[in-house]
Amino acid sequence: MADKSVVGDIINFRGLVYAPLNENGVVFLFGKVMEDLNMYVEEIKPGFPDCIARRFTGRGWSRIRIEFEYYSKNFKTHGHNANECDVIVCWEHNWNGCPSNLEVIELKDVIKGIENRPIKRPDSLKPPEGEDYFNIIPESLIHLSDDLLSYFKTFSEDIVVKRVKLGYTIYSPQRVFTYIYFRKNFIRLMIFTRGEEMEGVDPATAGTERVGGQKWGYLSLKSEEDLNKYKTILRRSYDLILETISCNEPTGYWASLESE
Repeated sequence: MADKSVVGDIINFRGLVYAPLNENGVVFLFGKVMEDLNMYVEEIKPGFPDCIARRFTGRGWSRIRIEFEYYSKNFKTHGHNANECDVIVCWEHNWNGCPSNLEVIELKDVIKGIENRPIKRPDSLKPPEGEDYFNIIPESLIHLSDDLLSYFKTFSEDIVVKRVKLGYTIYSPQRVFTYIYFRKNFIRLMIFTRGEEMEGVDPATAGTERVGGQKWGYLSLKSEEDLNKYKTILRRSYDLILETISCNEPTGYWASLESE
């Protein structure tokens, strides 16, 4: 018999559909709002207290010790020492006799006064807010990039394209396998190679002593002829990312080649 799914009330807050029902949910939600609380996290750790963070005071960043609880009163139930903690972060504050030296941040109340950013489709072709870099790109390169994106879409209907400041990022959709960067007179591609040698593709490690880039390479497109020339390689990059994912191998830029 399948496990029953029990969820909290609908809050639809920054990608979290339902209210937390446990301490794990409180930790996740805190991560969504800590910047709005002028905090950053130094350490999440086992034992008491759960978290070491810093909060901006106007003059600098003050160290604070945080304990996560679903109900604030659980702090007392768990036998924690109030003198060894500064802040309780909880979903609901229900501890009437809470010591005055303990600050309580009740997320249930906090999120009511914080901007709720809507969930967006990941395949957005809109430019990042405040960016107009595409306005200075030659029209010929715009047309070339449109054809390039159309070709990627033939691989699978699941291909995801995101527009970034200098170009596009192409996902499989689980992982990135191509980055597109606009240059003055050409389009620069960084593609996933899994370490394979490919004609016309410069290894990302060429001419460097850096460890990164062992599974990546670069190629340039200036015309439709170039695109037609490299279509097979671009398709190979997509196939390689799928193979690598199926083998649970890392695909990031700093991933090293697996030993034979």
